[in-house]
Amino acid sequence: MQEIIVYGLFFLVAFLYASVGHGGASGYLALMALMGFSSTVMKPTALLLNVMVSLIAFISFYRAKHFKSQLLLPLIAASIPFAFLGSIMPVSELLYKKVLGVVLLFSIVRLVWVSSEKPLSPGPKWYILFLIGAAIGLVSGMIGMGGGILLSPILLLMGWSNQKQTAAISSIFIFLNSMAGIAGQMKTGFNLSPQIITIIVFVLAGGWLGAYIGAEKLKSKNMKYILAAVLVLAAGKLILVK
Repeated sequence: MQEIIVYGLFFLVAFLYASVGHGGASGYLALMALMGFSSTVMKPTALLLNVMVSLIAFISFYRAKHFKSQLLLPLIAASIPFAFLGSIMPVSELLYKKVLGVVLLFSIVRLVWVSSEKPLSPGPKWYILFLIGAAIGLVSGMIGMGGGILLSPILLLMGWSNQKQTAAISSIFIFLNSMAGIAGQMKTGFNLSPQIITIIVFVLAGGWLGAYIGAEKLKSKNMKYILAAVLVLAAGKLILVK
């Protein structure tokens, strides 16, 4: 029964994140932290799941004609090499957990923050996007995520894209960064969870359903608080427990 609940939470993470164009790495990392997984397993497992779900999300939002391509190139030109660099940087177990905890707190703010659609402003200069991509890529590579949870609030707060355009940009940004992270992880070891096959089945099902609803139907406004509660527990454990 406990295993079914855990797999159901993986489904829920994939569903919620895919509905806003994300791969769900921060959510998977939270669940694995609560389950006591080691960082050597957490990073590659989260990256692999991230690649799958973010690709599904991008396809859904692209087909729904929400992709704004002009913002993407400067972001990924910097983020991909920096994500690779971050993935091979040696990070201590303690530092890894503290940084991950802070990122999860940021994720909570992103999840519970409800933004209204605001008038779009002209896109920024390419070098601003380049610097943003580099910073997000480095942190993402270190933690084992795609960076969408950091990119989306920036795009929305600055008014560079609307909610669904942000989802489309974030999903392909996450996919490419996660692939770079996997390439770097291959050099340092790629240890996966023993339950990876079952986890993949639940995550793919949740990701497909969430991406479809996010791109074509109304997005859920209430279920995100369940995920936020999971992230609060995981972030508290990572930050407060030595």
